[in-house]
Amino acid sequence: MAQLRNRREIPRLPAPLMAVAVAAGGRAQQAYAATALARRVALAREVCPEEYESGKPRLMRLLGEAQVLIEPVRRQRRKLEIADSTNPQVVMLLPGFGAHPMRMRYLARQLERAGHIAKRWGLGFNWGPTEQAFDQVEERLLELHARHGRKVVLIGWSLGGLYAREIAKRQPQAVAKVVTMGSPFSGSPRANNVWRAYQFITGHSVDAPPVAAELPVKPPVETVALWSANDGVIAPRCAAGRPGERDRAVPVRCTHMGFTYDPQVVQTLLAELDSTRV
Repeated sequence: MAQLRNRREIPRLPAPLMAVAVAAGGRAQQAYAATALARRVALAREVCPEEYESGKPRLMRLLGEAQVLIEPVRRQRRKLEIADSTNPQVVMLLPGFGAHPMRMRYLARQLERAGHIAKRWGLGFNWGPTEQAFDQVEERLLELHARHGRKVVLIGWSLGGLYAREIAKRQPQAVAKVVTMGSPFSGSPRANNVWRAYQFITGHSVDAPPVAAELPVKPPVETVALWSANDGVIAPRCAAGRPGERDRAVPVRCTHMGFTYDPQVVQTLLAELDSTRV
């Protein structure tokens, strides 16, 4: 009983002040619920049926993407034998979600060593599709087509490959070939390990992008899909696609990040460029 008598009571606000505090808290919650941040958080926490994520890479695959951290060391020791191209092409490289064009600079240099002309997509970081972004990339394609007087090969990594496919549908007369690398154009848009982060950053659902697009529909030009069973981000089946959604699916052994530097990917792309029919 002595302990109970000595216990310090927590002071309470008078009833009128308590009512004001509760009302203020309610208004703050309502104000937060109406913000863009709240909407993005809700998108990131969206309930998703398990079957929609079926096939996404497991955690060990995702952890394997950390290999990109030691790539600078490997690159110093790497010696790639690159022959001169017999069929030089004009290439536009489109980066993946959240990536800057510099992420693909190493790949661009290897293509240039073979004699190809490698160009950036004309934008900075890829923070998701918008009509303005699509218009700018489309304008960039037409500019390269006019400047070089020939069709352009579009090479898109991850989300950049979705851009490439849709731009090729809009301007097929300016595109020689589309090559996607780990791009989820087929199957469920949630069969990957980044859709929640994508929805939080872009502010829209992967099921409802702000740009009209039919991702599985093949562009009216030669379309090749590079995919990897070692991909830690995108479900391999979504990147390989089904017959009719692309002309060919080519397997490679690399991580998702490795699409921008892996020697096998470089050699595969060089072979695709040499076989391009203009």
